[in-house]
Amino acid sequence: MATKNITHQGTVINIFRDTVTVSVESSEACGGCASRSACSLGVQSNTRNILVTTTEATNYSIGERVMVATRTQMGLLAVLLCYALPAVVLVAVLAVAVTLGMAEGLAALVSLLSVAVYYGVIWLFRDKLAQKISFIIYKE
Repeated sequence: MATKNITHQGTVINIFRDTVTVSVESSEACGGCASRSACSLGVQSNTRNILVTTTEATNYSIGERVMVATRTQMGLLAVLLCYALPAVVLVAVLAVAVTLGMAEGLAALVSLLSVAVYYGVIWLFRDKLAQKISFIIYKE
């Protein structure tokens, strides 16, 4: 089975050492993409900046049109980590807290705090996740 990629056309806006910053505009095709939320393109703004780490950063120039891509599986992993698992944590902690006889307001507060802790743990492991969920860049 072939690996499918999520690709977007963009413009190089910055180059620093081994990192290329690409400005990507969302397209109509994003609306039907299952991983749209993972890459956040088109949400709240039509433009997003993507940092791409590459040993070939010197081969690109500011203003150059390029393609950025990530595997569909990585986009789905991002959706799972950012949306699905926090929802499960929220509901599970709320259910356990209410079952243990905690007042509903306090149970809701505890469940919200548990989601904050979840996102804190994600933040602590952001470098490791960035290695797993990465983009590639190539010339058009």
